[in-house]
Order: sequence, then C-alpha cells, then structure tokens
Amino acid sequence: MKLDINEILKSTLILFSVIDILGSIPIIIDLRLRAGKIESGKATIVALVILILFLFVGEGILKLFGLDLSSFAIAGSFVMFLIALEMILGIQII
Repeated sequence: MKLDINEILKSTLILFSVIDILGSIPIIIDLRLRAGKIESGKATIVALVILILFLFVGEGILKLFGLDLSSFAIAGSFVMFLIALEMILGIQII
C-alpha cells in the first residue's frame, strides 16, 4: 500500500465535506442535554482508531463482500444524492 500526500488530502477533504461538522452541532448539543458530559477526548481517539483501522483493512472488507472501491463510491454517491433530495424536497424517500 502506497500512501501519497495527494490521496491523503483528497480523503481528508471528502471526509470533511461528508461529515458536515457545522451541521452536526445541533446533534451534539442534543446529546449533551440528554447524556450530560461528552468526553470529547475519548470520542476523538475512538474515531481516530476506527479511521486508521479502515485505512488499512477497508479495501479487504470490500473485497470480502465482492465489491471494488469504484462500486462502493458510486453506491455512496447515490445514497448521498437521495439524502440530499430528502432534505431539499422535504419528503421521505429511503
């Protein structure tokens, strides 16, 4: 596996746009009201471990299910498109 700085930057930008940090703020506030204190340090470490785990074994998991990376990307784009349609039109599709 060859790690290239361009690939890392592309992945980072894609994750940043998909995760929608600003859009998650209301969810985090609601979680804080319900659960009390959120340990952000532990959550960050767990997220980092999961991210690194999928960096190294993610493609193997896709091959286990008989998928390649391109097929997974296309399926993900369809799901994101349907979610966007739900948000824009205000209807339940999925």
